[in-house]
Amino acid sequence: MASSTEIPNYQANNSNEIELPIDMRFNEGHVVSIVIYSVLMIISAAGNTTVLVLIAHRKLVSKSRIHTMLMHLAIADLLVTFLMMPLEIVWAFTVSWKAGDAMCRIMAFFRVFGLYLSSFVLVCISMDRYYAVIRPLQLWDVDKRGKIMLCLAWLGSVVCSMPQIIVFHLETHPNITWYSQCVTFNTFPTYTHEITYSLFGMIMMYWFPLIVIIYTYSSILLEICRRSRKSGDDKIRRSSMGFLTRARIRTLKMTVIIVAVFFICWTPYYVMSLWYWIDRQSAYRVDQRIQKGLFLFACTNSCMNPIVYDM
Repeated sequence: MASSTEIPNYQANNSNEIELPIDMRFNEGHVVSIVIYSVLMIISAAGNTTVLVLIAHRKLVSKSRIHTMLMHLAIADLLVTFLMMPLEIVWAFTVSWKAGDAMCRIMAFFRVFGLYLSSFVLVCISMDRYYAVIRPLQLWDVDKRGKIMLCLAWLGSVVCSMPQIIVFHLETHPNITWYSQCVTFNTFPTYTHEITYSLFGMIMMYWFPLIVIIYTYSSILLEICRRSRKSGDDKIRRSSMGFLTRARIRTLKMTVIIVAVFFICWTPYYVMSLWYWIDRQSAYRVDQRIQKGLFLFACTNSCMNPIVYDM
């Protein structure tokens, strides 16, 4: 999968010339990856830059915690856009790694940093909406709480990305000295260690945010239903539901859609990852284009958030 790569074997033909496997040569799959990543990068750059401009304008009119958090989400998506996507484009073009060991480790860090940050900011948004609806009267230090959550999101992203610098390194093919790749090959002493590291990334980037998101929005939905049932007539209902203003309802709907898009984009990729970790042999039979396509689909999440914001 994307977080763990190996150096393929080579074959020799009858004339004793080295014949590289198809995935070690520039092929149609690399062309498709370059085109799709380029399109995603253009769409994401335009969309998230527009979101930043709109939020900056609205913050001049009225300061809002949710606008601040959406700004950080747009920044996270732009980090994916300008750090991860260009890396994937260049890597698909060169096939092998040409930038040396130090750049291999640095880019491995930034390859996941924006993804972690995007997930953690979604957690911040969910927690902010939770407190806004469930505990609307706890107004003390709400701005401070939001800033602390965002600081923890950035710090957590750095901490979770740091192991990439250790596990990724430049590895030269044992039989083809001119072919090098940025891989995790030979880093882990056992397969169990490799799976443990991969599961850590999956838990922190996907399961932890998903569990928090499910809990917070389920609590919000239950609270709305509870207050609605307590209402006896229309007048009381309007009064009891007054804690959700029209603007707050719009914000709640928008954030629910954002997290739903996150779930839709990333779930297929992580289902494939689980399959790969549980039964690697059968997972290897899946067309590699499908595996790469699932990661590409996951990356569309960075393009979707600006569309949701504009809804």
